[in-house]
Amino acid sequence: MPYLGTQPNNIVKNTGLYTPSEILQLEKDGNWGGSLELIQEQTVSGVGTIDFTNIKENVYDVHFLSVSNYHTTTDSGRGVLRFYESGVLESAGVYQVAEQQGRADGVFSEVRSTTSTSLRYIISTGNATNESGNAYCYIYNAGNSSKYTFMTYQTMSIQAIPQGIIAFGGGVLPQASLVDGFQISGTGITATAKLYGVKQWVT
Repeated sequence: MPYLGTQPNNIVKNTGLYTPSEILQLEKDGNWGGSLELIQEQTVSGVGTIDFTNIKENVYDVHFLSVSNYHTTTDSGRGVLRFYESGVLESAGVYQVAEQQGRADGVFSEVRSTTSTSLRYIISTGNATNESGNAYCYIYNAGNSSKYTFMTYQTMSIQAIPQGIIAFGGGVLPQASLVDGFQISGTGITATAKLYGVKQWVT
């Protein structure tokens, strides 16, 4: 088999072509570039924040963060994302965000800011039964103190109307810093959140 290694990013340069069976074995072993390693899973109920403070930023330069069945105690509840820089939560108006929204009734709009106190992540939800939201995002360059940390996301929720609403977009913390943690915040959050590291391709 033309590969070696069992560590997350330890795939030796391939000198030929991988056969389908070799690819399947690499995926099974968790050594195929682009595959995910679960770092932490949290299921919470009635909390204000979900913190991930052991993100293995020295191992992964791309993270995948998913949230399912996100429900809040207030109508129009939203989930936002902030970064920890060397253990300190950044909550000043320094984030830049851009979001496109679309509602089931055909109304579309956009949100944008260069002075946001957080990154947009989970779109507005209602607080009645089954009025919940789901989202995922990719986070880039966390742990690299010489680069900005970026994120892109997609989300779908049921609003209080009730009505479906989608959003997609991205954001950036435009200051070179060591990002070593993520925080999702809202009001009375009930949800399951999972953080993964994305294995790198080695060429």
